[in-house]
Amino acid sequence: MADDWENGGFGLYLHWPFCQAKCPYCDFNSHVARSIDQNAWAQAYLAQLQVYAGLTQGRVLHSVFFGGGTPSLMNPDVVQAIIAEIRRLWPVVNDLEITLEANPSSVEAGRFAAYADAGVNRISIGIQALNDADLHRLGRIHTAAEALRAFDIARNQFSRVSFDLIYARQNQTLAQWQAELAQALDLAIDHLSLYQLTIEDGTAFGDRYARGTLRGLPPDDMAADMYQATQDLCGATGLLGYEVSNHARPGAESRHNKVYWRYGDYIGIGPGAHGRLTLDGQRYGTVHWSAPDKWLKAAQTNTTEHIRDAISRADQADEFLMMGLRLTEGISPARYAHLAGHPLPEKNLRYLCDIGMVETSHDNIRVTDAGRMVLNGVLKELITG
Repeated sequence: MADDWENGGFGLYLHWPFCQAKCPYCDFNSHVARSIDQNAWAQAYLAQLQVYAGLTQGRVLHSVFFGGGTPSLMNPDVVQAIIAEIRRLWPVVNDLEITLEANPSSVEAGRFAAYADAGVNRISIGIQALNDADLHRLGRIHTAAEALRAFDIARNQFSRVSFDLIYARQNQTLAQWQAELAQALDLAIDHLSLYQLTIEDGTAFGDRYARGTLRGLPPDDMAADMYQATQDLCGATGLLGYEVSNHARPGAESRHNKVYWRYGDYIGIGPGAHGRLTLDGQRYGTVHWSAPDKWLKAAQTNTTEHIRDAISRADQADEFLMMGLRLTEGISPARYAHLAGHPLPEKNLRYLCDIGMVETSHDNIRVTDAGRMVLNGVLKELITG
């Protein structure tokens, strides 16, 4: 029997941990460094690619994602060497998607052209807001004008361009968000990632919130209105919501992220990188050391993973559910039953259908538009672990 991961595909995530500045809302593993030995980092990544290729020999790779941090701070020759090595080590699909995340402040025309020459064919730009006042509140170091210029450069170099915006920001009104989103949609892009601002523990925003000094956050009902307006505006212009926070024209969805949401296997390489990897029929969760210096040193002895835990079938089923129900396409109940050893709880599923949160057929379960607004509550009804 084929391994379960084959239902979702196989991807590779490479984490670049460095940024020019740390944003106050960000809980990603990112660090500000005075100097970076990019050659040493390149050699470490190349060595790790060879290790994981040995574990996954013969698998066909569907996608590559350079995330961070700010991967657009990587020297283009480092990106080129990594992509060349990936293509040497794995068979790849004909239309291999290679995405690189970029911040507008680190963009220049020559750098983007060099990334395209290196083999990057999709760019994702962290714009976050389209006015300078909110960019300043979010701790971003670029201006709105720089963001638009970065987008223009990207559109001239890459056939596929996405950018991120954050809504439910401090003092933001529904009308302001609708106007900003309309401006973004006018840019004739094919993919948008639209995230509600969340306050995470351990961030600067989290500390301010705990002290009661992070003021102006919209109430929950206003945030819900912003979410609904997002679905309506994007849908009206053909950028369909294929996942809770992601919108694309048909065919322009992020193939790499769909590997995650369809519960495929993916290699994670780099400081703090997570992975899901099936070896000899057992799926493992992998986590790399977070501290950049520690990871770089560990790469010399192939000890970059500090966790490789076997995931039980019950936990795999729950992960599959949590990831797959984020997608508009939904999940296969048979696949869930195969992982869990039992079907989804019929009583709870029927209740969710009766109140309009879920739709079912013999081979599909999907969350409705109304259900996606309260997805955590839907999952609570279905997760048995």
